[in-house]
Amino acid sequence: MRLFIALDLKELEDYFKKIQKQIPAEPIAQIKPVSSFHLTLKFLGEINNPDEIKKSLEKIKMQGLKLKLSPKLGVFPSESYIKVVWVGLEENEDLIQLQKDIQKAVPHIRDDFKFLPHLTLARVKFIRNKEAFVKKIRSIKVDPKTVEIKKFKLIKSELTRKGAKYTDLTSFPQSL
Repeated sequence: MRLFIALDLKELEDYFKKIQKQIPAEPIAQIKPVSSFHLTLKFLGEINNPDEIKKSLEKIKMQGLKLKLSPKLGVFPSESYIKVVWVGLEENEDLIQLQKDIQKAVPHIRDDFKFLPHLTLARVKFIRNKEAFVKKIRSIKVDPKTVEIKKFKLIKSELTRKGAKYTDLTSFPQSL
């Protein structure tokens, strides 16, 4: 089963959809807006025994986090080759510590990516006018909205022809 650990930001879903509508689409580009808004803390990949992961994650002590959106959109991997449009988060030591705690809790799962707190807004299939696309992305302003997070989740990801389907398996801490 394909798993990852994330923070759920459904509370800001309406706002993220408003931003998505500003991302250039046809005729400038062909994009696919995402429908699930989460901040991935660690991608686990294919896991045969999720109960072992759950036991490791139960040990993490999480206090509430207050996250604030950063004022501009970003792209991956670069402006010269755009595949993803995302919104970032302001620097937050508690968030960084939570991600490190999760990494320590599941050290047997290799992690090759540098943690960059962001939420994917859209996947880019094709850009017909890169200059216009980049100019528009740079002009989109993000309100410094804040959200309080009290739990992180273990989520199952199923890849389908229509995109990824996500199922929450459990939340941590479980006592809230």
